[in-house]
Amino acid sequence: MSTSLRELLSAVTTLTDVDSRSTPGFEGGKAEAKKAMAALGNELAELQRRLYANGTGGDPRSVLLVLQGMDTSGKGGVIRHAVGLVDPLGLRITSFKKPTTEELEHDFLWRIEKGLPQPGIIGVFDRSHYEDVLISRVRELATPEEIERRYGAINDFEQAYFDGGGTIVKCMLHINSGDQKERLAARLEDPAKYWKYNPADLDERARWDDYQKAYELAIERCSTATAPWFVVPSGRKWYRNLAVATLLLEHLRALDLAWPAADFDVEVEKARLAAS
Repeated sequence: MSTSLRELLSAVTTLTDVDSRSTPGFEGGKAEAKKAMAALGNELAELQRRLYANGTGGDPRSVLLVLQGMDTSGKGGVIRHAVGLVDPLGLRITSFKKPTTEELEHDFLWRIEKGLPQPGIIGVFDRSHYEDVLISRVRELATPEEIERRYGAINDFEQAYFDGGGTIVKCMLHINSGDQKERLAARLEDPAKYWKYNPADLDERARWDDYQKAYELAIERCSTATAPWFVVPSGRKWYRNLAVATLLLEHLRALDLAWPAADFDVEVEKARLAAS
């Protein structure tokens, strides 16, 4: 996998130009991707442990992985296969469903702020604050003026998280209409997958073009230097998982994490232990 995947996947604004089954930065196939995942797993886990260790000592840094995409794009698969490479001790996964009555009484970012990872933690948002400029735009759940306000509020919110020591990795898992149809059909053919099928998904599917436009607007309006969007082609599940794992690894490497130094005299403690 290319070491400049961040540059490759952050240069997209028009989704129709992206082949969902393409594999930017990777020339191998499924077998090679499996080997590549195994190869990066140890380093990813090591850096996550360093992040967690530093967090226990007062280092404010944390990482937030945002996963967005149409139904069947593979958010759960990424969590299992890519995020699953790290130690759950330093991991927090938050899934944002339809807002509750209490949440609707507050600004749309209220519940999001509560889900931000603490220092030393990798947080994962399965859907996120972007629902409030995606489904709200498509379903007209908010006025155009309110949607415009939310773009700015999101940028300010993400900048504040960054300024406080946070690193944001925003991944739009891109599939095309054909990919989704194939995956929905697979759910209807397998009794073990019936629970994953929701008839309402077809209602949303009927608004496919509207959602693509809403995603493009969100990417255009909320891709910043400190929190760029990465459009991850997700028609091939094995590439999708490898790409997100690689993006996460690249961002952890950029933090230049070292193990925290001891805040006690190591030799004295060795002597005390020997004498005990």
